[in-house]
Amino acid sequence: MRDRFRHHHHEAELNITAFLNLMVILIPFLLITAAFSRFSIIELYLPPTSEERLQAIKELQLEVVIRKQSLEVADREGGLIRRIDNTAEGYDLKALNELLVQIKVRFQDKRNIFILSEPETNYETMVQVMDAVRMTENTDTGSLIQYELFPEISLGDAPPPVTTQTQDEGNTS
Repeated sequence: MRDRFRHHHHEAELNITAFLNLMVILIPFLLITAAFSRFSIIELYLPPTSEERLQAIKELQLEVVIRKQSLEVADREGGLIRRIDNTAEGYDLKALNELLVQIKVRFQDKRNIFILSEPETNYETMVQVMDAVRMTENTDTGSLIQYELFPEISLGDAPPPVTTQTQDEGNTS
């Protein structure tokens, strides 16, 4: 009886035809979709260390502060250059870009800028401001020409806004 049981016990065959069919379809699909995805990398630079900061005090330290109601362009040492209030559509990135073009004409060797944002600033706004700060486009000649403005971007947290209430409170105490 034991011999009979052993003869009827056969090893099952592994049928991988369905799996191979799936792989034949899946692998080309993944390769095709991977070829069309494109990534853009923006290099960010860390703020200077304290030794570098002491040497750089005399030069322009340009920063753009993203506030809820406006964009503030300032020199870290010299103070506010211009406040660009929001339009009905949102941040006025065109005005920011035009102002930075004017600054770049005066400081042609300057390459770095600080972008400081409030905690509730969304990612899309950050990317749009970074694009406006990095380069500008000129179509005066009939063709699109891009010029580099401030490609070395450092990110940070915006300082709290200075309001008239906090200034008045500081004077009374």
